[in-house]
Amino acid sequence: MNNKSYKVAVVGIGAVGREMVRLLLQRDFPLEELKILARRARTEKIDGREYEVVPASADAFDEIDIAFFAGTEGARGASRLYGWEAVRRGCVVIDNGDDFRMDQRVPLVIPEINADALKAHHGFIANPNCTTIVALMALAPLHRAAGIRRIVAATYQAVSGSGSAAVRELEDECRAWCNSSVHEPEVYPHPIAFNVIPRIGGEVDSGMTSEELKLRRETHKILDDTSIRVSATCVRVPVFNGHSEALNVKFIKPLTPDQARDILAQAPGVKVLDELSSESYPTPLACSGKESVLVGRIRRDDTVANGLNLFVCGDNLWKGAALNAVQIGEYLVRENLVRVP
Repeated sequence: MNNKSYKVAVVGIGAVGREMVRLLLQRDFPLEELKILARRARTEKIDGREYEVVPASADAFDEIDIAFFAGTEGARGASRLYGWEAVRRGCVVIDNGDDFRMDQRVPLVIPEINADALKAHHGFIANPNCTTIVALMALAPLHRAAGIRRIVAATYQAVSGSGSAAVRELEDECRAWCNSSVHEPEVYPHPIAFNVIPRIGGEVDSGMTSEELKLRRETHKILDDTSIRVSATCVRVPVFNGHSEALNVKFIKPLTPDQARDILAQAPGVKVLDELSSESYPTPLACSGKESVLVGRIRRDDTVANGLNLFVCGDNLWKGAALNAVQIGEYLVRENLVRVP
């Protein structure tokens, strides 16, 4: 990184925003100033340190160099209200929300995969969906080696992906079950404790949900290949943190499990855990609080030509959201791209 320090804002101080603040400090981001913006003024404590929260407004972005918008997946608001206005005022926006991911002006970036897209940014950069990030951290290196023709994904997504209220709901339902009582769900349409809910997001065409459609569209944009066929079933599971995905992949060229392991072992941000005899494989607990995406259960799918199965896990609040955004910011600093063209 260069020797310059930057005035930084984090917009939103929910589950993702809190992790953004933690990671900016833990990773020694070159901060001249850290401003936290939200809907209302208050004081928030993070890891024993108190932070003043300032009401978000257009004027609050004056003289800010980089703004991390921490919007919860599917939550409309902050980036729509202030994102492009912040850019107009000279701020580079890195947005965790989904409002502008498919906007042609906006690069959709996983730094380990397509950081070059940042070199032509227009001041507004989007974080992909957490599910897409976790999947593509494993799939992009394999795509470069053998070309992906088709992906079938089944996801097992943690409640932290729905925000802190969903985490509390799972806790409350578990306590109620232990006490032989009932806690009526408020965040989800059905109880999540000891249950799975095969719907994430709103309904779109042909019974698909918005979460499932995101995986398809974002994969096409990030890998710059609309020929890849993607079919997904996205499921909410009673796990506090860490998204898991079972991926069935058909490649254009032959790729053995050993070749896939070798490729992934060298891929940045990926850790291979793949030894059944020693009970070594990815789990949500193993990936929670870790920067790497874990990959295992790599094996042939003998029902199709050039088919492989994989199981991947990633911390949806870190690599799936806050960490990926901070890494984008680090790349902009390192490459001297913190500027609005």
